[in-house]
Amino acid sequence: MRVGELSSRSGVPVPTIKFYVREGLLPAGRLTSPNQASYDSGHERRLRLIRALLDVGGLSLAAIGEVLRVVEDPEQPVHKVLGIAAKRLTPLQGGEAGPELEDARDEVAELLVRRGWRTGADGPAGESLAEVIVALRRAGHGGFVELLDDYAAAAEAVARADLDYVGRRVAREDLVESVVVGTVLGEAMFGALRRLAQTDASARAYDGDRGAGAPAGPGDKGHEGDGSGASHEGDARGESGASGASDEGDARGEVGGSGEGVEVPGAGG
Repeated sequence: MRVGELSSRSGVPVPTIKFYVREGLLPAGRLTSPNQASYDSGHERRLRLIRALLDVGGLSLAAIGEVLRVVEDPEQPVHKVLGIAAKRLTPLQGGEAGPELEDARDEVAELLVRRGWRTGADGPAGESLAEVIVALRRAGHGGFVELLDDYAAAAEAVARADLDYVGRRVAREDLVESVVVGTVLGEAMFGALRRLAQTDASARAYDGDRGAGAPAGPGDKGHEGDGSGASHEGDARGESGASGASDEGDARGEVGGSGEGVEVPGAGG
């Protein structure tokens, strides 16, 4: 297919496609003439992967490039690909070293031993968890740390579901791309599901004016806005603003909005 058709099928503007080719994120098309190239379904799939990692996953172009290089290397085991994606996904706050952080690191290490998890507490995810524990205590919610094992049990169930999905793929490329997409977009999906579940749990626990589990009536708009239903959901959406819409905008900004605004001097159709 020509670049115009690739653009239409993938939803990525032609200038952005050429930008990705120049940056090494997308393989160049097969030259059919000095000024024309042909693309195939592999290019379309790669474009959709890039946009998913960029728009929803919030990865930078540099991080996407690192993940894609591992994806393209047949010598790399799938476990390493998952590790690269997880490393890029885990934000470190750069917490100050001190007794609080050291205690939290010890708690993370003890959790891993208690759960029998075959991973290290000194990796990015372990360090991020330790920083979260410190932040909870500084915010006066240290009791929340008592829920670590409950959260870990839920995480184990989600991890098993992730790997079950990945295991359905046979071809290495499909398998690796499933790992990357599942790791990156699974974070966003689980966060959204958690907020929905919180809204439901809050309504069931605190909505005393209506029977447990009873749906709101068509004209019950005022009640929805007063309790912990719609307003709680709005609060939950607000909490995810920094890591959701904001991060998405920042990531897209690297290529000029969502890519539509990238101008490539001298790039022909």
